[in-house]
Amino acid sequence: MEGKKYITAEELKKHNKPGDLWISIQGKVYNVSDWAKEHPGGEIPLLNLAGQDVTDAFIAYHPGTAWKYLDKFFTGYYLHDFQVSDVSKDYRRLVTEFSKMGMFETKGHVAFCSLASVAVMFAIVLYGVLRCDSVWAHLGAAMVLGMLWIQSTYVGHDSGHYQVMSSRGYNRLAQIITGNCLTGISIAWWKWTHNAHHIACNSLDYDPDLQHIPFFAVSSRFFNSLTSCFYGRKLNFDPLARFLISYQHLTFYPVMCVARVNLYLQTLLLLFSNRKVPDRAFNIMGILVFWTWFPLLLSYLPNWPERFMFVLTSFAVTSIQHIQFCLNHFSANVYVGPPNGNDWFEKQTSGTLDIACSPWMDWFFGGLQFQLEHHLFPRLPRCQLRKVSPVVKDLCKKHNLPYRSLSFWDANVSTIKTLRIAAMQARDVSNTAPKNLLWEAVNTHG
Repeated sequence: MEGKKYITAEELKKHNKPGDLWISIQGKVYNVSDWAKEHPGGEIPLLNLAGQDVTDAFIAYHPGTAWKYLDKFFTGYYLHDFQVSDVSKDYRRLVTEFSKMGMFETKGHVAFCSLASVAVMFAIVLYGVLRCDSVWAHLGAAMVLGMLWIQSTYVGHDSGHYQVMSSRGYNRLAQIITGNCLTGISIAWWKWTHNAHHIACNSLDYDPDLQHIPFFAVSSRFFNSLTSCFYGRKLNFDPLARFLISYQHLTFYPVMCVARVNLYLQTLLLLFSNRKVPDRAFNIMGILVFWTWFPLLLSYLPNWPERFMFVLTSFAVTSIQHIQFCLNHFSANVYVGPPNGNDWFEKQTSGTLDIACSPWMDWFFGGLQFQLEHHLFPRLPRCQLRKVSPVVKDLCKKHNLPYRSLSFWDANVSTIKTLRIAAMQARDVSNTAPKNLLWEAVNTHG
């Protein structure tokens, strides 16, 4: 122990900004200021957790091979009075056990089956549009296209969290094809927002997946016009936002039916921005592929009413997936402020909600019905999530933490209830802020 240099947690907190970014992993302090911009997961996760011990988050997102790269960032300092909570000890033990069992490497044939199903569905869509004259055939093709987008998105999601192909190059190719080329949504945009969502799960000002002003607000705290630390702008609760949010429990499903339009817009805004975008050229090329084949496919439909029907139907089918993503988090607990690396496990259990379903429906939900399990073990292939679910449930029970698993119907009811409560508060013109913490807890989370 002699000869070691120590800094306190308070001193570590001072190094929490771009250009001066320190973190602690298992009590050793690292300077990742220069590395942040090269970080494969982007600089947002590092900035959100800067100045803290981030051991649990590091373990969750990095394979064992990543540890060898840390030494070059070591400052020579150790964190004084470094302690590990009982929850973190159990969590790290589980990660080690899963790793020894080879669960992170055993991916099954999910990616192959999913890609094969996507190829078959694409062929059906082409046949329905190009070879059939019936409006019902065109309607069916539109519905199949919606399912294709859902399954393709799941493959893109999987490949973003772990390597589903035989090499990193093929994995990146799978991302571009399943994301950019087939769905028109950039994998670069998805990584940018999704990494921030995982790190700051259900933080109103740090998690972009909750920041849908002026259309939706899951908490009356948005009525204070919070500043988004992700987008770097104020989320204004203006008269338009108040009006739209006042009816959000009624407009939720209609808006979800056209939500893809916003995703297309967000993709273009990122790819043609001044922000550093990994593989920008490949992402733009992939988007150009989508905006070539999709309009061309529509042009083969006989008239504009059928084209409108085709687009709306395909969007409506895909809205099931958009709704699912909302069900996983909208009615869970929320907080304001940056994520805390020392309560990683607790924050994930607090901010997520599972959807209970039969094993034969796992393909439909893409494994994301086990949302808590996915957030705790993001590198775990989806075929393993059902297996670890009982273990996670027992650990939550042991530490008196919430483990919420609702049916698809009940999850919808819970989400609409959350939206309705916030809507009723938005209608109160005298209400510009939560009345108190107890009121907020009862009325926002139900």
